[in-house]
Amino acid sequence: MEIERTNRMNALFDFYGSLLTEKQRSYMLLYFADDYSLGEIAEDFDVSRQAIYDNIRRTEQILMEYERKLHLLDNFNQSEKTINELSLYIKDHYPKDETLQGFVQRLKKDTDDE
Repeated sequence: MEIERTNRMNALFDFYGSLLTEKQRSYMLLYFADDYSLGEIAEDFDVSRQAIYDNIRRTEQILMEYERKLHLLDNFNQSEKTINELSLYIKDHYPKDETLQGFVQRLKKDTDDE
């Protein structure tokens, strides 16, 4: 469960991190991406462990609210799934069609760039 939460927060951060304050970004990066403990972050910023905990929880809620309203992560995941299904279909039914394969490669590149 903790790994899933961490992965989800990192993914949401990738999409919405620029909408957060500098402090929120710093805390989230240290906690979720760099695996710092609450105590380590508190020491680095000279604040209480509880302050870090509260800020991270509020920021998680903010990220989830952005996703609830904007659906960027869910849409991205759905696009990735559809592109993979399309790629397999083309491979099975049109393996020699380089034009279709090129379109799929362009779609994959476009989603990777987002």
